Amino acid sequence: MVENGYLLRIDCGKAEHGLKITPNSQCALNALAIDEPLEYARLYLGGEMQAWVDAEDSLEVW
Repeated sequence: MVENGYLLRIDCGKAEHGLKITPNSQCALNALAIDEPLEYARLYLGGEMQAWVDAEDSLEVW
């Protein structure tokens, strides 16, 4: 990802390692990384990714 002349490369596998992920939240994370890479990076760098995943899973329809 290039933003304002900076290149940031995140290994998604490492970023998501250890997260408690369901198929629903994995799909949402994949879409986030592709469609909103800055938000994905912000969540990872801010240590908020698990909270985001948990919120996505709470939206899953049973």
